[in-house]
Amino acid sequence: MQDILSVSALTELARNTLESTIGRVSIQGELSNLARPASGHLYFTLKDDTAQVRCAMFRNRARGLRCRPENGLEVLATGLVSLYAARGDFQLIVDTLEVAGEGLLALRFEQLKRKLDAEGLFDADSKRPLPEWPGAIGVISSPSGAAVQDIIKVLRRRCPAIPVIVYPTLVQGEGAAAAISNMIEIANARGECDVLILARGGGSLEDLWSFNEERVARAVFESELPIVSGVGHEVDVTIADLVADLRAPTPSAAAELVSPDIAAMARHIQSIDHRLRTYASHRIARERQGLDNLARRLVTPQRRLEMNYQRLDELSQRLAQAVNVSLRLNRGRLSGLAARAQACTPRERLAVMRRELALQQRRLHTATSERLRGRRRELDGRRSLLEALSPLATLQRGYAIVTGDEDRIVREADTLVPGAQVSARLARGSFTAAVETVINDDDQPDDHQP
Repeated sequence: MQDILSVSALTELARNTLESTIGRVSIQGELSNLARPASGHLYFTLKDDTAQVRCAMFRNRARGLRCRPENGLEVLATGLVSLYAARGDFQLIVDTLEVAGEGLLALRFEQLKRKLDAEGLFDADSKRPLPEWPGAIGVISSPSGAAVQDIIKVLRRRCPAIPVIVYPTLVQGEGAAAAISNMIEIANARGECDVLILARGGGSLEDLWSFNEERVARAVFESELPIVSGVGHEVDVTIADLVADLRAPTPSAAAELVSPDIAAMARHIQSIDHRLRTYASHRIARERQGLDNLARRLVTPQRRLEMNYQRLDELSQRLAQAVNVSLRLNRGRLSGLAARAQACTPRERLAVMRRELALQQRRLHTATSERLRGRRRELDGRRSLLEALSPLATLQRGYAIVTGDEDRIVREADTLVPGAQVSARLARGSFTAAVETVINDDDQPDDHQP
């Protein structure tokens, strides 16, 4: 069954993996989301067109900044790849920060150095011994440079009998790296000498950059002839110096190293000492690197303090945001309560009741008027119906109502007898008459008979 990790254990495992596997890196990008809390730490984001990474630079590192960080600035940041456990965020703990362009060449130098070192091009075991008594000495440099003249002067002074062969090449500018590597191959192919000196005078990092190209480094490493590098001054260190079988601080010193003298045995001992020192330095560097890897896996008190600083800054920001949100909510509630209190004053309530009374009066007047109109329409309809059904309307058309005894309406003639008294009511007035003759419907003559 797979182990179940806690969130803290998972983030700790991820942080250790990032710090031990990737370690320190240098990245270039646009600076954004810069924050400078009162603690003195810096928090920002580095981004390019497709990605971004959060960065933290703590106060002890931020104090030594030579540039002023600003949003939108293109910078080069170097630091440790890590993880902020409180949020589970991948981040870079920045040690150095500078404007892009100032350290790009140095960055390329370090990247190539790490790559070639991992491939073993700097190992002391790959260094070839210099011949004690070379039959000829080859010099790969610019034929018009001061370095060649210094080398020839030293060789003539120390061992004038040994011939010197100059292999002319560009040592600076476009195409110099290709020319240098080609000349190393030519010297090996000709086999005219026993040792080579790769030299040029001092200059800036840009001036010496041809000797930091990978092509030149691999040509030096693959050379069958031992090569002594004498590039620049003593403080100048190039990739070619690290790959070469022996590095000399100056071109003149390179000439002294390859030329024999009466102290050949002493030089031989010095050569052995140098090889031992080189091997020891590389071994120490490897062991130190292993120790650094182990140290990075441990959380030092300073790292723990820095993480707590960052956590404190984040909590302070969250507290400030929470206070602002609470203030806004309380202000909104207070405004609502004030409005409600204003609406509950006697004056406001009286105004509301007056408006409601006026509204109800209008509704009552409207309803009453509508009810009266309906009743009038109903009364008019019934009056019309009553007038249509009234006997008086029939009298108006020339008819009369005949009544007999006890004012009973006479509807049939056979209910009367001759001599009976009847009354007749007309549309206007009435009269009394005596019945002379009673004629039934059966006794009436047929109007159609002749």
